[in-house]
Amino acid sequence: MFENVKRNKIQSGIIVSIFILVITLIIYYVCNALDLGMLSIVIALTVSIASAWGSYYYSDKIVLSLNRARPATKEEDLKLVNILDALMISSGLTTKPRLYVVDDAQPNAFATGRNPENAVICVTTGLLEKLDYYELEGVIAHEMSHIKNYDILLSCVVSVMVGFIVMLSDIVSRTLFWGGGKDRDSDNNSGNGILMLIGLVCLILSPIFGSLMQLALSRKREFLADSTAIEFTRNPDGLISALQKLESDPNQLGTANSATASMYIVNPFRSETKEGKKKKSSNIWSTHPSTEDRIEALRNLR
Repeated sequence: MFENVKRNKIQSGIIVSIFILVITLIIYYVCNALDLGMLSIVIALTVSIASAWGSYYYSDKIVLSLNRARPATKEEDLKLVNILDALMISSGLTTKPRLYVVDDAQPNAFATGRNPENAVICVTTGLLEKLDYYELEGVIAHEMSHIKNYDILLSCVVSVMVGFIVMLSDIVSRTLFWGGGKDRDSDNNSGNGILMLIGLVCLILSPIFGSLMQLALSRKREFLADSTAIEFTRNPDGLISALQKLESDPNQLGTANSATASMYIVNPFRSETKEGKKKKSSNIWSTHPSTEDRIEALRNLR
C-alpha cells in the first residue's frame, strides 16, 4: 500500500514536469512562428507553469464542472451518505470525501481530487437507483481505494493535463493552418530552429502519447482498487454484482468525454459489435481492463 502511494506521488511529479516541458515547447514554437523573438520563452514558461499549477489545484473543480455534478444531500441521498460513513472506519481515511451526484441514467462513479484531504466521490443517479446496498457499497469502497492509494492525484492531473494538451494542440493547429506564421529571418540561429522542430513534434504527437499514458495508468490501477475495496467491505460478491450491472447497462453517459473517461469505475462509452454484444475492453486503446478479467480476479480473492 505505502509503496503504491509513494510510486503514485513520484509518477505525478514526473508527469507534471513532462507536462510543463511539452507545453513550454509547444508555446515556444507558436511564439516563434508568430515572430515574437526573445519574448517567446517568457510566454512559454509562464503559460506552462500557470497551466500546471491550475491543473494541480483546480483539477477536481474542473472535472466536476465538466460532468455537471451537484453536491449530494442527506435528505435526497441518505443511503449513499450512510454507506460512506460506514466505510470510513474500515478504509482508514481520516478525512471524509465530499459526495457529488450527476443526473444521468447510466450507473457509474468516479473519484477525484489532489489528495485524500481534498477528495471527491461522484456517482450517477442511475447508480443510486439500480444498485442495492451491498453493490453500492462495493462501488464506493472501490472509489475510496483510489483515494487512499493516491490514484486520484495521478488520474485527475493526467486527465486535466491531457485534455489541456489536446485542446491546445487543436487550437494551435487550426490557427497556424488558417493564419500561418510570419517568414523567418535568415539570421535565426540553429538553436531556435531545433527548439521549434521539437515544439512541432510535441504539437503533433503529444495528444497521442498523453492519451496512451492516461489509458495505461487507468487500466493498471483498477485491479488494485478492486482488491483494496474487498479489504474494506469483506464482500467480493457485492462488487462483482455491481460490475456486472454496470457493464450490462445500455445507457450512454451524456457528460462523459475522452479526457475524463478513464476516471470512471467502468468505461462510460458503450461500444458494441455487429452482433450487438459488447466488446471486450482489453486492447491498448481501452480505458479500463475488461470487466470479465476484473470479475475473475475478484473471484480468485475468495
